[in-house]
Amino acid sequence: LVYDLSSTVTPYRKGLAMQDILVAQRRRPPADGEAPAPDALLLLQHAPVLTLGTASTTDNIVSAGEDLPFEVVRTTRGGEVTYHGPGQLVVYPVLDLRRNHQADLHWYLRALEKAVIGAVGELGVEAGRVEGLTGVWAGGSKVCAIGVKVSRWVTMHGLALNVQTDLSHFRHIVPCGISDRPVGSLESFLPGVTMQDAKEALLRSFADVFAIDGLHMVDSEHLERAAADSESHAAAEQPAQPQSGMESGSARSW
Repeated sequence: LVYDLSSTVTPYRKGLAMQDILVAQRRRPPADGEAPAPDALLLLQHAPVLTLGTASTTDNIVSAGEDLPFEVVRTTRGGEVTYHGPGQLVVYPVLDLRRNHQADLHWYLRALEKAVIGAVGELGVEAGRVEGLTGVWAGGSKVCAIGVKVSRWVTMHGLALNVQTDLSHFRHIVPCGISDRPVGSLESFLPGVTMQDAKEALLRSFADVFAIDGLHMVDSEHLERAAADSESHAAAEQPAQPQSGMESGSARSW
């Protein structure tokens, strides 16, 4: 199932609430005679935000106080600080690895990289991996960051592919804690590339790498309403609490 909200800008916390709903559906045991919830992909663009992994510090945020124009959200993925914003295609796979794929976190990370490399290659940009680092690189620049959480073999978080991203926003951070390698965007290598181009190529490559026989677009309205309700309840119960990762599980870095 593909929930495609990438044509608009979604606040990060709302996107996180949507993920939490999809994860809960896939972790809930099916009732007698009920089929398990199928794998899902959530496609978004976020409003500008900085996110921190579960164990990261603020050391890699180089702008402080009034010089920092974006909200900072601590979330449940692994890794260091990264930026999300318009022009960046964010894909959150919510997959049951044990039931539908391989119960292997290393395999999953490499499969995500492979899907992005295939999509970028289809668009005409040569990309690949850098040994010892997670993500996808083109021309020496990191064009896609990957950070995940897996709990009971159900995945959340995912990948952020810079398509038409304003790279100047990365000046506020040391992206992913990597100080000696620049961040890139597909439009630098392929002028005129659109979010639609990137989305279509990535969906095709994802289906191929993960051996999915057809990706089905579904109406996202119900999911958006449920996420809004969840946010409202959370704000009423804990108005001063930042989003934090408290649940056990495996996280891997951007």
